[in-house]
Order: sequence, then structure tokens, then C-alpha cells
Amino acid sequence: MPNFPHPPLRIGDLVVDPPILQAPMAGFTNAAFRHIVRQFGGAGLLATEMVNARGFVWLDENDAEHPDRLWGVADEPRPLAVQIWDNDPETMAKVGRRLVEEYQVSVVDINFGCPVRQVTEKAHSGSYLLREPNRMSAIISQLVKACAPTPVTAKIRLGCSRTNINCNEIAMVVEEAGAAALTVHGRTAADMFTGVADWDRISEIKSHLRNIPLIGNGDLDSAEKVVAAFKNYNVDGVMIARACLGRPWLFAQAAAALRGEPIPPEPTIDQQRDVMLDHYQLVVDRFGEEKGTVLMRKYACCYAQGKRGARFFRTHVAKVSSAEEFFGVVREYFPTAEAVV
Repeated sequence: MPNFPHPPLRIGDLVVDPPILQAPMAGFTNAAFRHIVRQFGGAGLLATEMVNARGFVWLDENDAEHPDRLWGVADEPRPLAVQIWDNDPETMAKVGRRLVEEYQVSVVDINFGCPVRQVTEKAHSGSYLLREPNRMSAIISQLVKACAPTPVTAKIRLGCSRTNINCNEIAMVVEEAGAAALTVHGRTAADMFTGVADWDRISEIKSHLRNIPLIGNGDLDSAEKVVAAFKNYNVDGVMIARACLGRPWLFAQAAAALRGEPIPPEPTIDQQRDVMLDHYQLVVDRFGEEKGTVLMRKYACCYAQGKRGARFFRTHVAKVSSAEEFFGVVREYFPTAEAVV
């Protein structure tokens, strides 16, 4: 690949070029979505949905099929990161080792950022662990030993709340425990996904790290914003999350902008519809028509986001339960959703 004005990102021995990462997102970044992203290009490192380590162990011990969130991982192109979560160091280390040995993943990422109540308050995992740096250190250090030489990374938020921002201290804990990179979402757990990501806070963290790279995440919804993040903030890489769900071509646009090339235009509405239908077929091939159609509803809503008529389209597509109904709704309503200027 061409050299970028901003140097490639190095995570341990892994070179991520371009230094643009696809965020792991529960319920969305499965093998079908990753396949679509790869077709457009531009993402230096892709990631799975986050995998519950304890659930993985149970399935393994009971000879059950491994989680759907690992669908495609064994066979798809590399590099590829798998993100896992739990609060028990031994369980995390056990799963990390299996991912390295059996699936040969490129990176094992630890989720210390999920703000969802089921993960935080019920399972005392995700962003809940930001209040327990010693446990975070134990989880990271055991995973690093179990996964070597495969790099282990961590994703965090700024803190648990706006009155309890401790990302600088946590960053040092993460590095000292042996992690190879740190990703920071510029919101607190209490913010969930509201408000504006604080990139100034993200940038400040860099001075608290000695050697490992810092990856910034939050509100990157255009190629221009990706370029601005590298230009204005002290980060080594960026991670694109929700904005890519309905625009998997965003990575290619951002990569072109980083190279100083013209940004590729948005695909036409007809092209976007074709991408969505290809995506639908991949999901149905895996899960069958009934389940696949239901799963595809949320993706279809993402593809319509930001277009005229999107609300009307979402109302209809949210009710489909068969291929005939899905294609019918797409044919009748999606083409009318002209891009908003």
C-alpha cells in the first residue's frame, strides 16, 4: 500500500496501514459487515463484535458451537482483531489463548469501555472496571502472557462519569501491564453515546504514555474529520464506529484523504441499494431467510440514515420477515431516499 503522510500504526509487531481501524460493535460488526468493508478497502484493521469470555468458555466446555460473534474469523483475511470482555483474569487469559491458537487472530482487544448496563452493573465488566485499575492490570497482564507474541490491546472511555475522569491514570496502568496499544472513546460511561466526543481529553493522554500508540475514537463521520483528527490531536491512529454502519465506504474515503488524494464520492443511491442487498444475502446465507431477514432490519435502517425518506423506509423495513417482503420494501421505498445535501 502507499505510504501515508501520517505513518502507519504499529501494534506490537503488527503494522496497521492505513492507521484507520474499524470499531468492534455488538450486534453489527459481524463477518458479513466486515466483508462489505473489505470490498471498499481503506480499513487498516477490522474487528469482530465483542465476545463474552465466560460464555465462550461455557460453550467450549459443553462442546457447543462457538459464538456467532466468531462467525468467519477462522477463514477471513488478516489482520483481524477479536474483542473480548469479562472481569476474571483467568477466564480472559484462557479465551485469549484459544483465540490465538485456534483462530490465529492478529490482535486480542479487551473491552473496558462498554457502558451498557447489562455489561457494567450486572456483569461488573466493560467500563465498570475503570474504577478498578488493579483488576484491569491483572486482566491485561495475564492476557499478555497467555497470548504472546500476539499483541493485546485495550479500549477505554474517559472515565465512569464527567466527575470521575481518570483516563490518564488508566492509560498508564494499561501500558505498565503490557498492552501494545490503547484506544480511547472520547466520552464517559455515563455519557453513553450522547453529547460530543472530547478529543482534547483524548489528545492529553498521549503525554502519559511512553511507548505504546494512542488511538482516538468518537464522532468520526467523514473523511475530513479523520484528517482533522490526525492534524489537530496527538493520536497515532483513529477508530471509526457508528458512522460506518450505513456507510462502509467511509474507510476508503478517509484513506484517500490521508493520502492527499481526492475523496471518492458517495455511491449513488442505486449503488448503495446494491451494497445493502449484497449485505442481506451474506446474512441470509449464514442464518437462513427468516432469522437473516430479521437481523438485517437494523442494517437496512443504517443504510437509510441521513437520507430523505429514511424514516418512512425504516417504518416499513422494521416489519419485514421474509426475503419477498424485504426486497419489496427496498424496491418500493429505498430508491426514493435521495441523499440529503
